[in-house]
Amino acid sequence: MLLLSTTLSSPLARAAEGTTPLEDNRRITEGYIQLANAFQTLLDPDFQPGGTSSLRPNWFVFAPHASSAAGKGMLNAAMARHLLDAARGRPSLSVLEALDRVDLVGSVRLSVEQLSLELAAQGLPTDAAASLGALTTAMNAEALVDPRTLATTTTRLASLYWGAPGLEPLDKAEAVVRTLERTLNEGNVAIFADIGGAANAYLEWRQSAGEVTPGRVLAEFTLTGARPEETRLAYEYALAHAHDTPRPHAFDQLFPGMDGRSLVVAAFALYERARLTPESSEREALIAVANNSLAWREQHDAVQPAFSPVVPRTDEVSRPEVMRMMTPMLVVYFGTLEWTLADYAYAHEDRDGNPLTAPPTDYGWATFWDRWPPILDSFEGGYREPTTLWVMPEPIEDPLAFRPR
Repeated sequence: MLLLSTTLSSPLARAAEGTTPLEDNRRITEGYIQLANAFQTLLDPDFQPGGTSSLRPNWFVFAPHASSAAGKGMLNAAMARHLLDAARGRPSLSVLEALDRVDLVGSVRLSVEQLSLELAAQGLPTDAAASLGALTTAMNAEALVDPRTLATTTTRLASLYWGAPGLEPLDKAEAVVRTLERTLNEGNVAIFADIGGAANAYLEWRQSAGEVTPGRVLAEFTLTGARPEETRLAYEYALAHAHDTPRPHAFDQLFPGMDGRSLVVAAFALYERARLTPESSEREALIAVANNSLAWREQHDAVQPAFSPVVPRTDEVSRPEVMRMMTPMLVVYFGTLEWTLADYAYAHEDRDGNPLTAPPTDYGWATFWDRWPPILDSFEGGYREPTTLWVMPEPIEDPLAFRPR
């Protein structure tokens, strides 16, 4: 556990040294995997790090998969930028020629090609259309099978392009690419610094604390911003309502004005309570409430400024609109379990009630209450198949070695 200190701090330090977003993402994902193993070891006495657990997974087991999904989005952005760089050296004569510069095959190639051609039909120059189409390479291509989703995505992406800063077509396209890459990277780093940093501090405290109980966590573990009275209130409420349906999740209504870091400390105390609870259904209920508490802090507080900055950057397009454009195609692989926003949207009531628009296009990932219920839904999928999450994501290679033909 002491080794986590260096691992967890390295992405932020290296970011300051000019590393690429994917280098940061790789270290963040690796750090989450270590934390997933460390916390599951506390919760499941039969678990061996590097193995699998049939016990309900802790929040950190979900985190590397979400980080990997963000990394794939950054890889898409890197690929798009490489296409733009190649076009500055030699413009393409067609969308197909532009896409031939990268190794896309099968259904992925067909999906990117279709979107790129739709963008070209809306007046985007060839290389700009191809590069923006490439932003969806690692997304859920099946979402675009619905012609309504394809039409909406094309319109939104074209609107971002036409409103982007820059005089030259390639500069306008690069502004869109830049916005997506920064949004994903800054959000990933912000979550890791906040939740990962708190977890690292907790594990260090725990190692030197001797016999740990939930009461000791509440009384002795300190986290800047957390308030002891709030932490105990959240912990006691969780104990009383762990089996509620739905389980506690609207924390702004339950605890108006509570600092999200108080929920983080309460979550660690709940993990300790779960560790000491022999009855399996009670243990898993406590883990789930702890996961919701950490996820609330992650989504409501830590990542939101990256998605919706107070002061937008002048060299970007709207971050909320970029995320809204990408939302219908979101996909996360929790090990061997696939979760898509499209599946979620089609399985729930159509939000706008308009048959002319596809349900997935009614969501915008930058809006907290648009993404919070789907995130909770993804947790439930993982709870039903807990062992699948222990197939951890493979590292995403830095694209600096990637060069378009």
